[in-house]
This record gives sequence, structure tokens and C-alpha cells, in this order.
Amino acid sequence: MPELAGWTATQVRTAYTSRQASPVEVAEDIRTVIDAGEPTINAFWQRADDEEILAQARASEGRWATGTPLGPLDGIPVTIKENVARAGIPMPAGCAGTEPRIPDADAPATARILESGGVVLGSTVMPDWGMLSSGVSSRHGITRSPWDPAWTTGGSSSGAGAAAAAGFGPLHVGTDIGGSIRLPGTWLGLPTLKPSAGRVPLDRPYLGRVAGPMARSVADLALFLQVLARPDARDWMSLPAPSTDWYADLASLVDGTGGLGSGGDALAGLRVGVQVDPGCGLPVDPDVAATVEVVADAAAGAGARVERVGPWLTDRLLEDLDLFWRVRSLVDFHALPADRQERVLPFIRRWVSAGADASGERLLGCYASIMTIQERTVAVTEEFDIVLSPVAPMVAFPAEWPMPWGEGDLGMAHIGFTVPYNMSGQPAGSVNAGFTGAGKPIGVQVAGRRWDDVGVLRFMAWWESARPDLVPRWPIPT
Repeated sequence: MPELAGWTATQVRTAYTSRQASPVEVAEDIRTVIDAGEPTINAFWQRADDEEILAQARASEGRWATGTPLGPLDGIPVTIKENVARAGIPMPAGCAGTEPRIPDADAPATARILESGGVVLGSTVMPDWGMLSSGVSSRHGITRSPWDPAWTTGGSSSGAGAAAAAGFGPLHVGTDIGGSIRLPGTWLGLPTLKPSAGRVPLDRPYLGRVAGPMARSVADLALFLQVLARPDARDWMSLPAPSTDWYADLASLVDGTGGLGSGGDALAGLRVGVQVDPGCGLPVDPDVAATVEVVADAAAGAGARVERVGPWLTDRLLEDLDLFWRVRSLVDFHALPADRQERVLPFIRRWVSAGADASGERLLGCYASIMTIQERTVAVTEEFDIVLSPVAPMVAFPAEWPMPWGEGDLGMAHIGFTVPYNMSGQPAGSVNAGFTGAGKPIGVQVAGRRWDDVGVLRFMAWWESARPDLVPRWPIPT
């Protein structure tokens, strides 16, 4: 494994400061890793050509040489999910049936990365319209896990997750409307963060949708969030600009001074809820449930007040949300000419068609159910600083399956743990907490109080320091 490609962003940044490595050296090592792994992994929709990457790296190297880096990401390689706009780069949304939109301006996340000097390696893939929790796409084919090409990456941030685990750069932008950052997190062993709604500005905001960081360390998530959370007036749903203290709190996580420690009283006073039954969807794999208990027991041992949290969703609420999304995507499907409709992934064609008979009255009922999910999630979790749960009921499934159960239609039966926090807008991350006997990673979801992204990251950093043996040894291609 080329050594530099395995470094975290914080390690790379330290190396630039101390002149132990240069942006060009890092970029060249990562290009070698991508060349070795990409033919199997299939993480990129648009990969920047070698000369473009090196030009970005040389410009950064010049700034570091004169002590004038543009920002925290100067010279650090980054990928951006294909549904986050990059000026001039087509956006097919993972679907062979679409005529890709070509944006004339960068999305807020892209603009902040470039302003900070990040080296953009390219745009990563997603499944059709982002409505699958896998790496299966009618346009891109199958994206495969760097751990084992027979395993799924999860989705819809499939390419971003695969790129992170494979060492295709240390920092990656994903998006998430029901679990699409955290699901690749659990199945690839990654620390990830679905930020608070409005924390990272979007140019096309939508109910529940966020953009957020995916990486190989919690410190890297904090480093990246400092940049991604900068304000942008285009997002009319964004939060007010964070305070100076908020950025300082993130910076303390990056430099290691803002964690909770690892002693016996590190979590003293912290109120931690533990949920292992979402009240809906598929049953939880015993290995997954046991992994959540490991983290809960460790939290109690570190002084946290740990309490059980019962389910607050129902199958009907989840079914209503699923129907609402089916009709939303059906509108996009009907906008395509007939010949292009045939190019959409067959699973998605069947999924959207099941919403064709929904009446306006039924859809208003679905919207009311979404409001109920919001209300219940905030009410149940309000008394806790952190809520621990599975990310998904199952471990990684075959890469060829569009959903965790294969080709059948079970709606969204796997997102009962993740989607409540999209609807409520609360921050929620994933962090690796175990492995199956076959070596499949198992992540735990760490959800926080409204707007407390820093609190979520602090807990994740505590876990990372308390159990360094569970930080994966990344499957970086050679």
C-alpha cells in the first residue's frame, strides 16, 4: 500500500505543515491506489484526469511553500457525490434514463472545498435517483466494497463510501435523505456524519436531505465540517452561520483536545438512550443488536446514564413515507420519454409504478405521517444527549442486490433507525463498532440533540479512542 494514501486528512495536513510530505506526493500516491482499485470498485462517475489533479496539487504545494494555504483543506484530496453540483460536470443522478443536467455553478459544498484549496479527484457514483441502499445503478453498473467485491457498499452514497474505504482520498462528500451517508458507513466500517438539517448549505434543499462528510477518522469529519458548514445564501432552509465557538469546538476535535477522554468517568453526566427496536421494518440481526449493546455497556462503564428507548415508529408511518417518495420519483419517471423510461433500473421502474394510483388525499395523509415522524422523534429523544442504535437491521448483503432483501418490494423496511433523524433534522453519525465472523463491519448510529453536531462527533471520538482495536485496517488496494 502506498503509505500516503492511507493517511487521514489530519495526518496529511500535519505533514504539509512540517514539510514531511507535499500535496504532489500525496496526490501521486492516491492516483496509484485509484488505478489499482477502481476497475473493480467502480467508485467514480467522473474522475479528474491526472494532469488536472497534479495541477491542483502543484498549486497547493506552491501555497504551502510560501506559508499561504487557502484554508484547512489546502492540498487534501476530496471526492464529491455526483448529485452535488460541480460547474460543467454532468449530473445523471445514477440513472441511465436521464439526460444529465450540466450545472453552470458549483453547489455550496463544492464551492467551499475549492475556496479552501481541496484537490478534487472527481465525482462519485450513486444508484438511480438515490433511491436504493446499494451500489446498483442503471448508468454506472455495480459499485463494490473494497473489503470484498462480493459485498455491497450501501447507498445511495455508494461511490463516496467505497472511495473512502479504499483510500481514494481521505475526505468525501455524501448526501442523505433517509440513511444514504450512514448506510455505507455501517457496511464499510466508516465514520460518517449526517449533519443537522441546514448545517451544510445546499443549492437545491429538500425535506430531509443533507450533504455531509464521510472519512476514515472522526477528526477528519470535524475538519471537513468546518469547511462544509460555511454559509451560502442559496439555501433558504439553512441554519444561521455557526458561532466562532462552534468552529473552535470542531477545531479542538481535529487537534485532539476536544474529546471526552477515555477514563472511567469520561462520559459522566451524559444521558445516553439505547434503541434496538425501531417498531417497524425488518427484524434486527442478533450480531447487529449485540454490537449496539457493546457500545452501550462501554458508555455506562465510562459514567454515562444509560436508559432504554422504546420504538416510536410504526409500519404504517414508514409505508406512508415510502409512498410519498415513490410518487416523487414517479413524477421524474413520467417526465422521461418512453424510450428513456426503459433505461431506468427495472427495480426502480417497479418501485415507482406502485405509487401510480395514489390519490391527492392519500398523499396528504403521507405528508401528515412525515410530520408525525418528526414530532415523535424529537419528543422521544429530547431527554437524551445521545441515542445509540443500529444503523440498519442487517450486515452487508450481496453487491448485486439493489436492496438488502434482493429484488422484492419491501418498501423502505431497512431505514427505521436512520430516517427518523432525517425527518426531525437531528444530527446522526455512524462509527464502526464490530465485525461479523466473516469480517463484515458493523456500525452503530450515534444520534444527537437538535443542532448538536459537535456532541455527536465528540461521542464518536470518545468511542474511537476507547476502542482503537475496532478502527478498521482499511482495505486500500496496492
